[in-house]
Amino acid sequence: GLHNTLTGLVCVYVTLQLPFSIFMMRNAFDAVPREIEEAARMDGANNVTMLVKVMLPLVWPGVVTIALFAFLGAWNEFLAALVLMTDQSKFTLPVMMTALQSGRFGAIDWGAVQAGVTVMMVPCLILFLALQRFYIRGLMAGAVK
Repeated sequence: GLHNTLTGLVCVYVTLQLPFSIFMMRNAFDAVPREIEEAARMDGANNVTMLVKVMLPLVWPGVVTIALFAFLGAWNEFLAALVLMTDQSKFTLPVMMTALQSGRFGAIDWGAVQAGVTVMMVPCLILFLALQRFYIRGLMAGAVK
């Protein structure tokens, strides 16, 4: 099965991130005025057209915000990877970082730890900078009612 496979770990990550994502996306869709949905219906839009052409552009900042939160949650997750993965070649970065922290005779190589933290941070930083305008817009939309 799924033990010691990346597919199994992805299934666990999706399961962990899904409740929060659904809860937040429900709030994003609830913020869209009903009049817009009714206008799309009056124009003859079916469910798929209304979702893709009307609703998705309006909730896109929320989608990007939730995607960033889900990515960061999965990227930094430690416990599931530690429990489910036994093959060292399939360890995630947070699990590999513990090997650096528990070095020879319990000594910590702080230089290696800092280099590892920097490597772990770079993809998150690039993703945030690429999607920053959507992220800020999504946060502001949720803050003001």
